[in-house]
Amino acid sequence: MPDPADYYREIYLRGLGGETPAIPVAVADLEEQALAAMDPKAANYVWAGAGSEETMRANEEAFRRHRIVPRMLRNVSKRDLTTTVLGTEMPAPLLLAPIGVQKVVHEEGELATARAAAALGMPMIASTASHFSLEEIAEAGGEAPRWFQLYWPNDPALARSMVERAERAGYEAIVLTVDTFIPGWKPRDLQQAWLPFLNGMGVANYFQDPVFRSALTQMPEEDVGAATGHFLGVQANPALNWDDLSQLREMTSLPIVVKGIQHPDDAREAAQRGIDGIVVSNHGGRQVDGAIPALDALPAIAEAAGEDLAILFDSGVRGGADVLKALALGADAVCLGRPYIWGLALDGQAGVETVLKMVLAELDLTMALCGLTRPEEVGPGLLAKAG
Repeated sequence: MPDPADYYREIYLRGLGGETPAIPVAVADLEEQALAAMDPKAANYVWAGAGSEETMRANEEAFRRHRIVPRMLRNVSKRDLTTTVLGTEMPAPLLLAPIGVQKVVHEEGELATARAAAALGMPMIASTASHFSLEEIAEAGGEAPRWFQLYWPNDPALARSMVERAERAGYEAIVLTVDTFIPGWKPRDLQQAWLPFLNGMGVANYFQDPVFRSALTQMPEEDVGAATGHFLGVQANPALNWDDLSQLREMTSLPIVVKGIQHPDDAREAAQRGIDGIVVSNHGGRQVDGAIPALDALPAIAEAAGEDLAILFDSGVRGGADVLKALALGADAVCLGRPYIWGLALDGQAGVETVLKMVLAELDLTMALCGLTRPEEVGPGLLAKAG
């Protein structure tokens, strides 16, 4: 990965020739422009939050309650953002969060995102609900690090098949999402009565799976309606519980990360069950209206987990300063979600790359301005509560 600070220098150098950034630099402008560029159904799907969307707003407001306290006169001429989480080497403590059905915002969907992540050497977490199969995403990403996010179906053989496919395709960890065993109440989706899965999107990992296909009398290519019906019958698993995790541990030697943790006791339970890491997340506010902001949950969870678990974070992250705040409150790495989807909507792979470069540049510059040179130096002393 090139020096993140080179990106802002590049912007100013291009400006000498009269060129200004095509992708908005300000996050609010990026969001607004992406919204205008999207099909209304796709936009509502991407922006949808649970209920009144109070949790979505609270996620972002939580970042504003924490203020950075810069330190001066420290040698920050050389900075190194690299880190390693669960054996995966990363050019910065930043991953691309798993987001499904990316085809709704761009024709190349997850393939464009995988190529963008690979161009910067950044880890992408590919979703079970991707429009393209995990194998196709792995091929697009080449040698870049990647993790696979699993929605555990109610068919154990299908779950095993997906995990084994991920291992064969070179994924380096399994991220089990546990807060989406049933869909949240999302008025935006309901008002338009449109769900991408019912329209042939986001089902490739199922339709191409040998176990899934063996349960069909006709292949999806012959009867997509019947295949979709079977998908609806197996994809949700509200009976999933802590005891089931032993099955996942038996299926794979890869690190297992549980995504969707919001309570310290669940972090302790994960550690006791032999889980390797957790993602502190409320699914970007898409599941429970009025839930605790993910950032507010992070410090207590990090304390409860101690050294037993790798701690990742997502929900409400909009830029490099937010990444730094999450690291200060206990995260080992941070997952970026909606902003890179906005870049995808505006300019495909190039748009995703641009957004990632902006976030990395802001993270690097903010660390330097705070007297920090490596992620390991970031701690709670960096922050003060807003008055």
